[in-house]
Amino acid sequence: MPRVVRVTRTGMRQAAAGRLLRGLREDLCTVRADPLPASASLRRVPHAVVCVAALGIMIGDVAQLQDNGHLGFGWSFLLALAKSGAVVLALWRPLPAWWLSTGASLVCALVVHGRLGEVPGTEFTWPWTAAGLIAQLLVLTLLALRVRTRVAVEALAVTVLVTWALEGAWGAAHYQSTGVLAIALSTFVVMLGSLVHSRREARAELSRQTTLTAEERARRTLLEERNRIARELHDVVAHHMSVISIQAQVAPHLVQDPPAELRENLDGIRNNALEALTELRRVLGVLRSEDPETDALDDAGPGPHSPQPTLERLDALVENTRAAGLTVTVTTTGRRRPMPSGVELSAYRIVQEALSNVLRHAPGARAGVTVEYVPFGLRVEVVNSRPDRPAPASPGAGHGLLGMRERAAMLGGDLSAHPLPDGGYKISAFLPARADGPDPGAADVAGALDPKDHTA
Repeated sequence: MPRVVRVTRTGMRQAAAGRLLRGLREDLCTVRADPLPASASLRRVPHAVVCVAALGIMIGDVAQLQDNGHLGFGWSFLLALAKSGAVVLALWRPLPAWWLSTGASLVCALVVHGRLGEVPGTEFTWPWTAAGLIAQLLVLTLLALRVRTRVAVEALAVTVLVTWALEGAWGAAHYQSTGVLAIALSTFVVMLGSLVHSRREARAELSRQTTLTAEERARRTLLEERNRIARELHDVVAHHMSVISIQAQVAPHLVQDPPAELRENLDGIRNNALEALTELRRVLGVLRSEDPETDALDDAGPGPHSPQPTLERLDALVENTRAAGLTVTVTTTGRRRPMPSGVELSAYRIVQEALSNVLRHAPGARAGVTVEYVPFGLRVEVVNSRPDRPAPASPGAGHGLLGMRERAAMLGGDLSAHPLPDGGYKISAFLPARADGPDPGAADVAGALDPKDHTA
């Protein structure tokens, strides 16, 4: 039994070691590109600074390896070029650059090991040269700024292990130790770079979450407005279907001795209208699962089954707005004529939302509402002057425009909203009159264009 336990524990240790090695290989053995982003304000200055530092590292390392390391120019130049090249490579591929810098420093330590103490009275900085240590610190910094903290810590651990193996396990004579300094500085730059990287990642994640929240809020507001529009337009259709049903029921009583075919057809019309009305009420029940909100500017007490507002109630809306402290003037141009119910409802709602926006976002401003009857529809315009004081913060600003544009688009119209040069704001919408029957005023083009104004 104990032997089985020992075998099981050995297998678990081997599996853990295998997972560790696989993780190290996946983290450190990669050549993927990870370019250093250019600063928005300094553009390519960080890249230029790193390249200048790499040039200084190469010149200084060549001189040190020749003077104190007693190496020829060829060896000195190759080792110095590898270290400085690693610094430049770290701008685009930090992990391969770290391997290059660590490998070049390791080879350099092995090459100069036998030459330490050849000249009495001179000491060589070993196992890290001064220029090699600076190169390694720069590479570790650029690495920690862009990779995960775990990968940066693994690279630091390998650097510490190489330093300990050279200086602590192998050792040499007559040299100036740089192992402790290299470990301390490497730990510092990795911690600093990882901290900056984590902070940058946290800010980017916060920005992404903020964007997603704003998009979700806009989407939810748009869906709510669509549901409200659909509910109101269905109410209009339900009203017409009810009228059709009643007229079909009453029509036989208006004719003396109506034929059986007429009664049958009228009964069929009435039954179809009642079935359609039942389906519409079922849809309305789903849409009205939550009570619609009472708008602050609407006339008091509208219940969920109240008649939908039309332009006939525009005066009451304006009076409520004036009571809230906004100076409003209303101008009606063109010959007034009945419009399709959906057009009047959408025009009323657009004016209502526009005046609400003026109250919320332009305190102290004056507003003007223009309703223009044109040959093929209705044009609504709401203009406000420049506010006389800053507006308080209003969550969800701009979502009302989504609903207004949706209303105009559903009717085949268009809506524009833009600031004015004097600091005011203008909302203009065109709603085409597309009724099933003939428009009572569409034929009288001259009358529709009659500049007969009514100002309130």
